[in-house]
Amino acid sequence: MTKPQFLPLATYREYPVEEMTQRAAAFYADIQRRRTVRHFSDRPVPPEVIEHCLRAAATAPSGANMQPWYFVVVTDPAVKRQIRAAAEEGEREFYHHRASREWLEALAPLATSEHKPFLETAPYLIAIFVQRYGLLPDGRTIKHYYALESVGIATGILITAIHYAGLVALTYTPSPMGFLNEILGRPANERPFLLLVVGYPADDAVVPEIRRKSLQEIATFV
Repeated sequence: MTKPQFLPLATYREYPVEEMTQRAAAFYADIQRRRTVRHFSDRPVPPEVIEHCLRAAATAPSGANMQPWYFVVVTDPAVKRQIRAAAEEGEREFYHHRASREWLEALAPLATSEHKPFLETAPYLIAIFVQRYGLLPDGRTIKHYYALESVGIATGILITAIHYAGLVALTYTPSPMGFLNEILGRPANERPFLLLVVGYPADDAVVPEIRRKSLQEIATFV
């Protein structure tokens, strides 16, 4: 068994309580502006912006530090077109045959449909994969612990970083998503987690009128 190695916690920075409170409030004030967007501009975004956001995502904690995530950044119009065609094929089946009435009623306020033009319009599609197990250079496999939870945390940081950079995003989960492995050439140990659509909002972008739950509805202090 490998002997653990430790380093001093040199990166921690403590703030006075008043400043800490101000920073927490300022972060909330900024992040509460974040909205899921379905109307994108095709304006280009510098790739280094996306690179920095991905680096931020990769700082997420993970089970046994296995870092079981993989990101495929899609900008090629032909590949985006393939993804849209495959996604809409599955969505037509979902909306017209598989979805229950209750599910469709829950989606109704969001005005979603089987049509997904944003998959071609937005400058970036980031396909996020969960590595169910790792592959060692000699071909052996290594178990990943809490892989789904770890990738979920990394995705949350990525969405936050994209907002902080001044862009918008859409978390899109086509059903089924297996076509992403085929189109993007990903191995069998990886499972699609979600497709993140990223870019600038369209000039005429609109968002549903929704209500977020209050702190009292989501948390209890004991």
